[in-house]
Amino acid sequence: MLAGATASLAVEQGAQGRIAVPSGQEVTLHEVLIDDAPGARWVRFRFVAPRAGVPALREIAGADMNHLCAEFALPYLAEQGIEAARVVISLSERAVPFGTAAPDVPQFFDLYRPEGGACIWDGF
Repeated sequence: MLAGATASLAVEQGAQGRIAVPSGQEVTLHEVLIDDAPGARWVRFRFVAPRAGVPALREIAGADMNHLCAEFALPYLAEQGIEAARVVISLSERAVPFGTAAPDVPQFFDLYRPEGGACIWDGF
């Protein structure tokens, strides 16, 4: 893959089933993107969270993303044999093509360093 290129792993929306998160909502994996930026591979896990726009859930979206990184992304990376310098977890009220502006769609993102079997928050 060329440096800076983004590749999408074939993940059919909902193929992983619904995933329960601490907020009580259920999310589905939309896609996994691999970005081989110079010097650092970033793997983006994009989830659809239909209730992302609910004000009470916005306040605890961070806990949901921490959970998804530790309980979904790290095992996924291990199973697929993918090494990542950074993991991005995103929650979106509905599927939006990567890189597309959608101001009417609530979206949340967090950045992590996978380290020693844990997700270390690495805020933007």
